[in-house]
Amino acid sequence: MSIPRLAILAAVAVLAASLAFSTARAQTVADFTLKTAANADVALRSYSGKKAVVVVFLNPACAFSRLYQDRLSALNGRYGGQGVQFLFINVPINLDAAGAAAPGDIELPTLTDPGSLASAALGVSKTAEAVVLQAEGSGFAVRYRGAIDDNPQVASNVQQKYLQQVLDNLLGGRPAGVEGKRAAGCLIKR
Repeated sequence: MSIPRLAILAAVAVLAASLAFSTARAQTVADFTLKTAANADVALRSYSGKKAVVVVFLNPACAFSRLYQDRLSALNGRYGGQGVQFLFINVPINLDAAGAAAPGDIELPTLTDPGSLASAALGVSKTAEAVVLQAEGSGFAVRYRGAIDDNPQVASNVQQKYLQQVLDNLLGGRPAGVEGKRAAGCLIKR
């Protein structure tokens, strides 16, 4: 075998090994603090006793956030009593003031993310995007990041309920079972 072929094979082997290693380890995030409407602190670590924490990024000026509101409220109602904590975070998006929606368009109890630390730590870029966390060691392991389901515009046309599938699997003691799905929505302003 020639030296260029050996070099290519070695590079492919190193790349495959690094991909296998990176997918085997779940991303872990450290604690972060959010703010309530009354300006009180809410630390992620305060939910370490929960079976899962679902962090959803929203903005009332984003049509996708408003379209998901009823579905998210239903998921919160369904899983809240099963040890799952939902955190709805109102984040700024890349829309000008003329495109902003009237206040009160999001009826879910939202928190704020001062300095966009949570959205950066969790690697989200859009509203409405969800991240499912579970306490692990001194932090939280990311079990899922991405779309809530496969149809952000028409709830009655949803065929794949990604977030629901992940929560059912985790509560059943199984791995998340759903790879991250690309979320459709408004870009979070950094």
